[in-house]
Amino acid sequence: MERLGTGIGWRPEIADAVERMPGIDWVETVAENVCPGHLPESLVRLRERGVTVVPHGVSLGLGGADRPDEARLAALAECAGALGSPLVTEHIAFVRAGGPLTASRALEAGHLLPVPRTRDALDVLCENVRIAQDALPVPLAVENIAALISWPGEEMTEGQFLYDLADRTGVRLLIDVANLHTNHVNRGEDPAKALDELPVEAIAYVHVAGGFERDGVWHDSHAHPVPQPVLDILADLASRAAPPGVLLERDENFPEPGELERELSVVRQTVEKARAGSAGRAGADESARHTGPGKSVAGPGPGSGRGDDGDRDGDGDGGGRGGASARERLALTQAALLSCLVAGTPVPEGFDRVRLGVQARALAAKRAGVVAKVAPELPVILGEAYRQAFPDYAQSRPMTGGYRRDALDFAEHLLRAGLPEDAGARRRLHDWWLERSGPTPPSRHPAARLARAARRALLRH
Repeated sequence: MERLGTGIGWRPEIADAVERMPGIDWVETVAENVCPGHLPESLVRLRERGVTVVPHGVSLGLGGADRPDEARLAALAECAGALGSPLVTEHIAFVRAGGPLTASRALEAGHLLPVPRTRDALDVLCENVRIAQDALPVPLAVENIAALISWPGEEMTEGQFLYDLADRTGVRLLIDVANLHTNHVNRGEDPAKALDELPVEAIAYVHVAGGFERDGVWHDSHAHPVPQPVLDILADLASRAAPPGVLLERDENFPEPGELERELSVVRQTVEKARAGSAGRAGADESARHTGPGKSVAGPGPGSGRGDDGDRDGDGDGGGRGGASARERLALTQAALLSCLVAGTPVPEGFDRVRLGVQARALAAKRAGVVAKVAPELPVILGEAYRQAFPDYAQSRPMTGGYRRDALDFAEHLLRAGLPEDAGARRRLHDWWLERSGPTPPSRHPAARLARAARRALLRH
């Protein structure tokens, strides 16, 4: 595996600072935010300097019941090619549910949700990973995620689940130590035990990030400094094997460049100190810690490490576990959970009702925040009322068509309800909605003017 070194998540808000930051060996960028034909100039300059750029996908949903979308895979492959990346990464999560497998409407989470650690889910995930590996021009690495909730009836620990995934597919692992800490606080899982069970030799690189605790729940915010418990887990991991790369994630609430540099320095020093402390350990002891008896983890890359799994393609009956396929069983459980979280349907059996409430509110808050970014005029028009109006709207109206469509639907919902009460604000919202919901700008096409007139009549009624 290529040595990456120390890196930072590239975001447009800190692009200039990242370019000037000393000691940056590589950067990671959100794949969905990059247009391969029009790369940000900052990323182009970094590449020209020899800085490695890795695309990090967030929307593929490899842990979902459906097979990976071909168009999304093609976009990820194109992004990797345009950036000259040595690998691409995604998450072990599901981000949508419903649709043909459940004969129900398709729902979008707008967030990474945990996959149940069951044999069904592992079968489906392995097949989805293989499909992605075949479609990508470079090796794939997948990331463990942070979770607020636990699935009932899980059959494996996180370490066992990741070990079997890597063993069966040869996929590399992106280990987020901040997420291990999150799951320690929220789900009572021991990070050291997870590291004991992980195939650390399969690690492509490591994520480090900050968060905050509120009412006993840890929120993986990526908007706060890295806390000491996360650095301790990083040190534990680095004492077991040298990670090929370590990357600091920060998505918002960006500090001054000097503070980011200091945080990166602490991350680098944590790894170096842990490696120095483990240098004298015997090779036999290290080997025993990293591999299980009678098992091996295949190397990276598309199509590598694929043994005969028998009926493990995610389509069969999963070894006689009922008449439906693993995909169908997984689809039903994921759709029930997501519908509860975003559409207000009953809590599925076995879940913690309080924790699902926390997760539902977190999803609504994130959705409101993203809509405010893609449609910044809405908070301006509505003022403080936006912060309450959007969660009220989202409570029983799940997102089905992306955030821009969500913004338009929200505005239409308010207008139909005669809101906002202030006539001037309502008029501005009405004009904003008309400008963006037509097929072409209203001043350029007569058909658009007719469409706007029809919408006005609809709203009046």
